[in-house]
Amino acid sequence: MMKKIQNKIIKLLKEKKAVLLAHNYQINEIQQIADFLGDSLGLAQKAAETEAKTIVFCGVKFMAETAKILSPSKKVLLPEIDAGCPMAKMITPEDILDLKKQHPEAKVVSYVNTTAEVKAVSDVCCTSSNAVEVVKNINADKIIFTPDTNLGHWVQRFVDKKMIIWDGFCYVHSGITPEEVMQAKNKFPEAPVIVHPECCKKVIDLADKVGSTGYMVKFARESDSNHMIIATEAGLIERLQRENPDKKFYSVGLPKICQNMKKISLESVYFALENNQYEINLSDKIINSANKALKLMFEYS
Repeated sequence: MMKKIQNKIIKLLKEKKAVLLAHNYQINEIQQIADFLGDSLGLAQKAAETEAKTIVFCGVKFMAETAKILSPSKKVLLPEIDAGCPMAKMITPEDILDLKKQHPEAKVVSYVNTTAEVKAVSDVCCTSSNAVEVVKNINADKIIFTPDTNLGHWVQRFVDKKMIIWDGFCYVHSGITPEEVMQAKNKFPEAPVIVHPECCKKVIDLADKVGSTGYMVKFARESDSNHMIIATEAGLIERLQRENPDKKFYSVGLPKICQNMKKISLESVYFALENNQYEINLSDKIINSANKALKLMFEYS
């Protein structure tokens, strides 16, 4: 049954000259048939590069919005319209504007894990992989960093700037505990621990390596280690195991699940394509303003 739906999706993609983009945290069955698989920004960049006019984005809403911002002339479909990101909802444009009033000399750096409206009132965006470089290179000594507090404090370790850090979080990564890391280290003492910078300070301090999902994919491929402990969402661990069958990857504690990412199924991808449903629409004003923040990110990183 699964293979039958996958084949139907592949056929529709060809017929409609569409591409399927899937985030690393998507279910394995979707990862297997994606045209491009990666992190949120990498996928948005692929969306901009492709000649396809229709993009089916298997991720959460802010990711599909980012693809639309970078590819405004293309049709971007989100298979499940309520696949949102709780962290993205923890900061609003009004919050940003209030912070700007309180700190007029500061520049606002917003994680890509934010809504299009928040990006539109931010000075520059960043990803988990380039946040340090963006904050280092932006022309300001005072930074308002939103919305992820853990990523903000990770960046603060490497920059000599005053940072005002918003108190948002990813419930998946912030739910990973130091106790779980220690248990994993004790169980697999030869395995390096690689954690996402959205994890809390105590977890990061126990890590051998810290990096984005893109970093983890690269590290897993190039490392001499045959066993690795991975502190992030379970979907990435499935990808790592599939692409590196001779190595073993262990979750920190029980597998961590982003429920919103897992809302997207093969069936919802099929219906999105078949019916052109759940298209992402943004105003020209939002697209233009948010695009400036994204383009500056590339200049600073």
